[in-house]
Amino acid sequence: MGSAFFDEGKAHAAGAPANGLPARSARSIGLRHAALLQTAGALLWIPQASLLAYAVGGIADGDGLRDVLWPAFFVLVLGIAKALLDAVGGQTALYSARTELSLRRQVAVAALARRSPIDGTRPASGQVASILGEQAELVIPYLARFFPARFKASVTPLVILVCVLATSWVAALVLLIAMPLIPLFMALIGWRAQAASKKQLAATGRLNAFLLDRLRGLATIRSFDAVGLTATRLRADAEDLKTRTMAVLKIAFLSSAVLELFAALGVAMVAVYVGFSLLGEIHFGTWSGKLSLAEGLFILLLAPAFFEPLRELSSVWHDRAAGEAAIKALDGLGECGGIEIVDTQSTGPAPRVDRLDIEFDDVSFRYDCSRPTALTGFSCLIADGEHVALAGASGAGKSTLLALIAGLAPPQTGQVLIDGRSVDAGVRSTMAWIGQTPHIFARSLAGNVLLDRHCCVLQEALALAKLDGVAAANGKRPLGEGGAGLSGGEALRLAIARAAANPFIRIILADEPTAHLDAVTAAEITESLIALASERTLIVATHDARLAARMDRRIVIDAPFLQEAAE
Repeated sequence: MGSAFFDEGKAHAAGAPANGLPARSARSIGLRHAALLQTAGALLWIPQASLLAYAVGGIADGDGLRDVLWPAFFVLVLGIAKALLDAVGGQTALYSARTELSLRRQVAVAALARRSPIDGTRPASGQVASILGEQAELVIPYLARFFPARFKASVTPLVILVCVLATSWVAALVLLIAMPLIPLFMALIGWRAQAASKKQLAATGRLNAFLLDRLRGLATIRSFDAVGLTATRLRADAEDLKTRTMAVLKIAFLSSAVLELFAALGVAMVAVYVGFSLLGEIHFGTWSGKLSLAEGLFILLLAPAFFEPLRELSSVWHDRAAGEAAIKALDGLGECGGIEIVDTQSTGPAPRVDRLDIEFDDVSFRYDCSRPTALTGFSCLIADGEHVALAGASGAGKSTLLALIAGLAPPQTGQVLIDGRSVDAGVRSTMAWIGQTPHIFARSLAGNVLLDRHCCVLQEALALAKLDGVAAANGKRPLGEGGAGLSGGEALRLAIARAAANPFIRIILADEPTAHLDAVTAAEITESLIALASERTLIVATHDARLAARMDRRIVIDAPFLQEAAE
């Protein structure tokens, strides 16, 4: 059973190459040391019990106080050693578990970072936050407590059983009969506990995702007078989570009750046998005639210790169910799937060349098997410094083309080349993305523009984006998270200022920059874009005919037909 524990630890630690964990993590080594230390500490009770039984037996036989001083001294020394082994083993297990959790979190976060923003199968932010923050912490007690406890429960009772057998085969038989009933019932209950914990964690993730989504859209909910419906849905989800949590707790308490029942019966039967043997009513069950007081006391001291590792295992059995469900959720985040960003590792520094031509060579792209093809056999060349408008009906593939240029998704067939090479982090560093809803951090307007870059053209960037007046009015006051306090036009101007403050930008990708804006603001945004794109490549996906008319060329995307029109 002990070897099975270590084999399973290695198998999980190898985690297999699929989830990116190292072949031998801290879990397979550190938890082994922790389990051995804690098991050694538990086994020290055997010599302690022997010394105590010898001392009490000696006192009963008329020995003086001096005769029991040395046994008492060794009991004290063994007690101190036992406490130290338990403490060191506990700390080692906790450190190993924390290391393992950090590795799994890194793998999950790295996998999420590779998922493209245009991937519709990405898990909700609230669910991801719940798994990485709240649910992941359930892995700690699972690794730090359950694995050492299981190894201790597989070794300590067997050693104690051998020691009891050396004194009385009847007492050993009683313990042997009681021992397998406990893990049997714990396993039966554990299957239910694991399924209930998995459902409870899934309900927690759904509730967090729902709550975060509704908090983000609170203004819209109020506008449509849907607060009551949202509150009703939230209340129903909370009640469902409460029911599932109580089901998990009920199973956990049932597991503890089963163990306590069988442990109490086992100890009571041993005590009855020892008691009647010492009274002279039972004359069998030992290897050397009558059971002495020291031998009987030794058996009585070991009987509770026999069940103690099993009792400890029962107390952490719920940690196993919750921990395995949490690990499965973490590994689910770390699994590859969906649309991934093109290789984020740079193949070298961004090239300082005169031209950065963008070439589409027979490119086809599909978001997933259940959706129609977004692009089929698209070929095009956009010269360095050219201003191009992507026009066409909604869903024709304009934003998809921008995403392919930015490397946010790889094409199914064909290739996208910039300066003759595939998109990587080095090429991507020369791009600026201006979307309809740029992300705004809870910091000052200047901080949002510079993004911690050291730049001496801040005022020029603000002036180009016609944002200097807003910057003067806000000063160093932080903006609200998500851009609270800025209008839609001002948020777009901020994105333009960000690009203008970066001297390395050579390709500008703009996705519907004038959508949902009034005519005056749209005209100002257009002028700022044209000024920003001077001597740079500008590719705009737009329905705005006035913005498209300011471009050098227009590519009309009317799937499945692609047309080019010079303007």
